[in-house]
Amino acid sequence: MSTSSPLPRPLQGDAALVRAIGTLVLAAAIVNSTVGGGIFRMPGALASGVGIAAPLALIAGAFAIVPIALCFAAAGSRTHATGGPYTYLSVAFGPFVGFVGGALMWISHVASSAAVAASFSQQVASLAPAFDSSGARAALIIGTYAALFALNAFGVKLGSRAIAALAGIKLAPLVLLVLIGLPFVDWGQVSFDPGDVPSLAALGGSLVLVMFAYSGLETALVPSGEFDDPARTVPRATVVAILIVVALYLGLQIVGQGVLGSALATSPVPIADTAGAIFGVGRTLLLVTACVSMAGFLLGNLLGSSRLLFALGRDGYLPAVFGRASPRYRVPVLGLATHAGLACLLAVGGSFDALAAVSGGAICIVYASVALAAWRLQRRGIAERGAPFRLPGGMLMPIVGFAIMAAICTTLKAEEWRAIAISLGVLVLVYALLRAVRRRVHVPAP
Repeated sequence: MSTSSPLPRPLQGDAALVRAIGTLVLAAAIVNSTVGGGIFRMPGALASGVGIAAPLALIAGAFAIVPIALCFAAAGSRTHATGGPYTYLSVAFGPFVGFVGGALMWISHVASSAAVAASFSQQVASLAPAFDSSGARAALIIGTYAALFALNAFGVKLGSRAIAALAGIKLAPLVLLVLIGLPFVDWGQVSFDPGDVPSLAALGGSLVLVMFAYSGLETALVPSGEFDDPARTVPRATVVAILIVVALYLGLQIVGQGVLGSALATSPVPIADTAGAIFGVGRTLLLVTACVSMAGFLLGNLLGSSRLLFALGRDGYLPAVFGRASPRYRVPVLGLATHAGLACLLAVGGSFDALAAVSGGAICIVYASVALAAWRLQRRGIAERGAPFRLPGGMLMPIVGFAIMAAICTTLKAEEWRAIAISLGVLVLVYALLRAVRRRVHVPAP
């Protein structure tokens, strides 16, 4: 008779997860999720659209994102189960709204992960031409996702430490570029005068880009079931991280415009070109930084989005196996594998434009929904554990956040609205099919 111990069974639900994510790690995760590939393209894009008044677009975007960040902090401090916006919306408005919001957010994150991975392969190819062929590019993307999966699969602490390390590695050269570059700025190339904005349409179009660049906090907030003291951790980490991101974007925009002038608008790698104009080896250094930054984004995206699949499986919207964690490392391995695999497949295909259209529009809708959820949760006095974070200004902050997101959504193009409408239609169909299956087998709907 064998005396070996039986294999441990997979653990189910939030009790399977370890609350090991504190304020520092969560703030680093938000910065990693936000400072991805966009920051290395944004200065040129904004200069092209708004000219020397481009810093005003970043400031306007900050006024747009700060109310949303505060709404995330308030909602996250009141609902502690893993799922992020999915959980906030479910508690505030019921399972249907939660399912649609959560599934739409996951699709958006798969698209953004694939887009950044495709851009990452191009950055690497610019450093090492051997990766310029389609086969080498595909191998690089597959190898990158395999490494990211391994970092996350061996426990949340390992993945969290890697996120914190990558945040420090990529932030240091960017902060250094701002500090070194400020004395070289030609302030005649930088304007904070609203009269220098070409048109309201140009400013509105730039705000879509800015919001896409600022997005990412929703991914890092998904693993709520693994936060240490969410009522304190979420508000502090969210506000600190978003202020760091806004300051960094603004500093890089000013330095880029002040150093490159009109050439910034036509540069495909504006951050690297800015560094190269200041000191010789700066261009290569910033290209390397771009690769590290994108890897950090992909790692944070995988950590957060895999937990969203875990939450959907936990609550019965996906097969129950998605809601299980590995018995040894206590991480949702199937969610990790599904998200990494699908994003890898899309990245190899390289359909960046279509993915960005779905991702950008969906994020604005999710943000507007979270603003309403924060309002409803505070009004109902929901507080699952500890003293919740109360929104400054009471109900005014969610109203402002929702109104700003709605205004930005009006600037989306027709094809972007079509992509969002098709995605929502598919999600509603999935929800209806799952409910029909549950009724047939007499399983109560969540």
